[in-house]
Amino acid sequence: MPIISAPQEFNVEDLYVDLRTILGFPIYLKCEGFNFAGSVKLKAAAEMVGAAEREGLLTPGSVIIESSSGNLGIALSIIAAAKGHRFLCITDPRCNPASVRLMRALGAEVRVVATQDANGGFLESRIRYVRDLCATSDRYVWLNQYGNAGNWKAHYAGTAPAIADSFPDLEVLFVGAGTTGTLMGCARWFREHRRPVTIVAVDAVGSVTFGGIPERRMVPGLGTSRRPELVDESYIDDVVHVPEDDTIRTVHRLSSHGFLFGGSTGTVVSGAARWLEEKYPGEEPVAVAIAPDLGERYLDSIYEESWLRANFGHILAELDLPGTDVQEITVP
Repeated sequence: MPIISAPQEFNVEDLYVDLRTILGFPIYLKCEGFNFAGSVKLKAAAEMVGAAEREGLLTPGSVIIESSSGNLGIALSIIAAAKGHRFLCITDPRCNPASVRLMRALGAEVRVVATQDANGGFLESRIRYVRDLCATSDRYVWLNQYGNAGNWKAHYAGTAPAIADSFPDLEVLFVGAGTTGTLMGCARWFREHRRPVTIVAVDAVGSVTFGGIPERRMVPGLGTSRRPELVDESYIDDVVHVPEDDTIRTVHRLSSHGFLFGGSTGTVVSGAARWLEEKYPGEEPVAVAIAPDLGERYLDSIYEESWLRANFGHILAELDLPGTDVQEITVP
């Protein structure tokens, strides 16, 4: 029976969903959403804050500042509250309203940068705002998840060995690419421990992380409009780019079987299924994909018909949604 005194001390590491009945072939989905932050980002947040404390960067008057589209911001809000730090999250209009409300409920300050950058995203604008704010005062401590080694070290120390313990015969690992902390930590661990595992990065079409052409992206989570400093492609065996239409199709396919996951998971599962069909037709290699979070905080976006109609109306008929109206019934 787990008994904890801080929220970051609890995380379910050994829960996997066998997607065979949904996809027709096995992919074992590692569920990272069962902790108090609801996502894989709790690990990176804990490591980055811990390292900043050990290095003496955080003092009683410090304010942790970070650019985040949602999940890391929530994780940092939790850890800041638990440790007595102040936290300021810089996000953009694509951040889910539920995520903003959650961060504020945890005591964080949230600022939304609405200026798009040259790539059509908001990341460069968010980072420029962070840099400008840090230049005004030494009290701001920018963790910089895009270049902070603590981001990948958290997964090198935890996520990768946990997967290896559960699947000693693992052949293929699919990891979504956002900041690439999870990807690089896992890739480094399997390479340096000489495990013959094919590492496949899954990215969104429109992301520039692996040299893609910048395009409009509406699903928060994976993909960037600025290449993260953490990326080292020498550790990666292949890259799959997933159109957001396929992301939406996949999350709704999963939810129709009772599994409510976020958009990042939809992207990873879609990319993994396509890659396996192309590379291992008719075969069943031992394959694991990492699900970064669950779906509850996306109820206002990827699971909301009005949002889908506005952004993905051309595939709406494929999703077999139950309708938008909740019927009021008068009982005589």
